[in-house]
Amino acid sequence: LQSSNSLKASYEDWLLTYGLSVSPFHMRWQTALFNRQFYSWGRWKPRFLYLWFNIGMVFGIVAMFGSVILLGKTLMQTLTQMLTEAPKAQNDRMLQVVVSVLSFGLHLAGVPGVNLPVSQLAYFFSAILISGVIHEVGHGVAAIREQVRFNGFGIFIFIVYPGAFVDLFTTHLQLISPVQQLRIFCAGVWHNFVLGVASFIGLFLLPAILFPFYYTGAGALVTEIAEDSPANGPRGLFVGDIVTNLQDCPVYSVEDWNSCLGDISEKSQVGYCVSAATLQQLSFPARVYRRLDGTVECCSNNSLTDICFSYSNNLDNHLYACLPARKVIEASKVCRSNTDCQKDFVPGFCVTPSLENQTRLIRVKHPPHIDMLYVGHPLHLQYTVSLSSFVPRQNFLSIDLPMVIETFFKYLISLSGALAVINAVPCFALDGQWILNSFLEATLSSLIVEKQTRELLGFLVLLAGSALLAANVALGLWLVTAR
Repeated sequence: LQSSNSLKASYEDWLLTYGLSVSPFHMRWQTALFNRQFYSWGRWKPRFLYLWFNIGMVFGIVAMFGSVILLGKTLMQTLTQMLTEAPKAQNDRMLQVVVSVLSFGLHLAGVPGVNLPVSQLAYFFSAILISGVIHEVGHGVAAIREQVRFNGFGIFIFIVYPGAFVDLFTTHLQLISPVQQLRIFCAGVWHNFVLGVASFIGLFLLPAILFPFYYTGAGALVTEIAEDSPANGPRGLFVGDIVTNLQDCPVYSVEDWNSCLGDISEKSQVGYCVSAATLQQLSFPARVYRRLDGTVECCSNNSLTDICFSYSNNLDNHLYACLPARKVIEASKVCRSNTDCQKDFVPGFCVTPSLENQTRLIRVKHPPHIDMLYVGHPLHLQYTVSLSSFVPRQNFLSIDLPMVIETFFKYLISLSGALAVINAVPCFALDGQWILNSFLEATLSSLIVEKQTRELLGFLVLLAGSALLAANVALGLWLVTAR
């Protein structure tokens, strides 16, 4: 027993020496190693910092009120979607805010991987840590500028989620004016906003930054193909291929690829121009029958190369022909009607693949290789093929590096913005609590003389803000898990 107590004391002394603290689900490390650097930042160009943190104070106050409005609208939008059997597409835009709120909910719940691919966890945790560090650096520098003693900086891990914190002398914080407190408390959300804007600018300028090593505008570069992707195979796509067209839709970037697939999915299947002579030569008799969904099938030979095509003759009769797909489609232009196929008085027909609902035949151009003919749902192609808009100028350059940088910027924008929104909410244990209290002291001390009345008002607002945030997180989690 004595040996055990001695070992425990030695262990606690070791943790204390290195600034470590360990408890169930939580580990933190605090150090004074960076104090000199923080004091250097806090005393750099006082006039600039005064203006910088004043702007941050105004932003923080606006963000506090704006976050309440934003979360209120998000809550109403989420409730509407829950009560609607067929939600409309515009809901997805507002749900991006729910995802931001959900980031905080997942942070508290400790649920990694919910609605997040495992391969993206490194981006997620790195962006969370950097956003947290920048947030706390803002608090620390603002506190030093306001002559508040800075005790140290630290990093913590709550279950699996990383974060940062600064240790300030509480007595000094209580002695300074409410406006000075506001500069300190608003500095975190202000720095998160600046980080998000800087990341957005970096993402926008990425083609120019990488121009000496990568070029853009030539197409979408294939960087990865899932093993179960229908694009796999000898006539499919390969890593390093550059996709230039989907049907008659030109592809210059990944955005074009996604846009073209979206259009193909929403619109009806396009047809292909075939001359009357070619149609008569390639077609062969086959039995016509209807599928369960009402579409027509006319190829009964179990061939992997033949597809049933429909067309109309001059009498507007619907006819069907089983044709070899590649011979029909290669070197043929797309069409919507027979009128599109009239050329030099040569009779032609617009033949359209007769496929099951939501299934499409898509011609994918990736020169110098032979065109890939894809039959299936466009989303399956979109989800199983990873692409990049950046093409390396030299073979030794990584095809994944631009996508890694691009993805990291996107996570920084999302998560840093989420931290700014969440921390600005007037809610218990968040920056919004201290922003609200200091704001009430700075604005209402002459109108509401009694401090207890001001504190009661602040408590009621915090209670409402906490309930609003909790409702968004709960419904956001339900929405994600129910999908």
